[in-house]
Amino acid sequence: MVFDYIQNYPHRAKQILGISYEQLQSLLNCVIQRHQEIKTKQESRKIRINAAGGGRPEKLVIQEQVSLCLFYLRQMPTFQVLGMLFGVSKTEANDTFHYWIPILRDILPASLLEQVSNNESDLLFVQEVLTNFRLLVDSLEQPIYRDSDQKEQQKYFSGKKRQHTLKSLMIGMPEGKDIVEVEVGVPGPTADIKLFRISQEQFDKSQPFSGDKGFQGGENITIPHKRKPKRELTQQQKNENQALSSNRIFIEHLIRLLKIFRIASQRFRLKFETYEQIILTVCGLVRLRLGSLILPI
Repeated sequence: MVFDYIQNYPHRAKQILGISYEQLQSLLNCVIQRHQEIKTKQESRKIRINAAGGGRPEKLVIQEQVSLCLFYLRQMPTFQVLGMLFGVSKTEANDTFHYWIPILRDILPASLLEQVSNNESDLLFVQEVLTNFRLLVDSLEQPIYRDSDQKEQQKYFSGKKRQHTLKSLMIGMPEGKDIVEVEVGVPGPTADIKLFRISQEQFDKSQPFSGDKGFQGGENITIPHKRKPKRELTQQQKNENQALSSNRIFIEHLIRLLKIFRIASQRFRLKFETYEQIILTVCGLVRLRLGSLILPI
């Protein structure tokens, strides 16, 4: 069993599930508490004839069920293989995964702005503090299966990747210390600058950004100097491009951490409607892995 293996070899939890053993334990504490709250709420709505506690007992305890969900996000096996690894059927593995994803999504805010969005004063304070930093911006695309409908095919076909994709935009702190904002699951052909302008509405008007040439034309965003036809860049422009590239590399590191979870890098196999929820959950796990998200004890 995967969970038993992690219990015996806790130092390998990050390789198998994507987060450390200590982070897994703090996540399990929050998940169990949220699960009990959901069950209590469901019981209060029921009109019972028989006493509680009947029915077939579950094969997996809560810790194993959550580990199953995290294992799928990290390794992305088929549900048949996932069930074999955890000693349950393919159907039960599928049902278990889809039960815990909404709970994990609720516990793990995908970005810093989402984390403070419920409190307006906190949100305004964070937006003001962020203006002291030049935030890093980049996009990523993930392959999806080609739709049988011709119009849908055209809608999601990315000329850059030469396949059907979904695009996301990530905005991160300098040195990749946290995910500040993320836009997920727009059609692949969507221009980077269009997606950036949508995300920019969440920030103060004076917020500075740093991006690549795909964000040309955006406000308050620094991009590399582009060589004009039959002309070379000056040495100063080359130095500025090099300095910009050295700072922007950290957003690539953030995207790499996201793609460590194979559900966010390989061709997406699940229902299209679940894409946003699942990728935002993975963003929350990345923040937990980085240590920028601290779960309550």
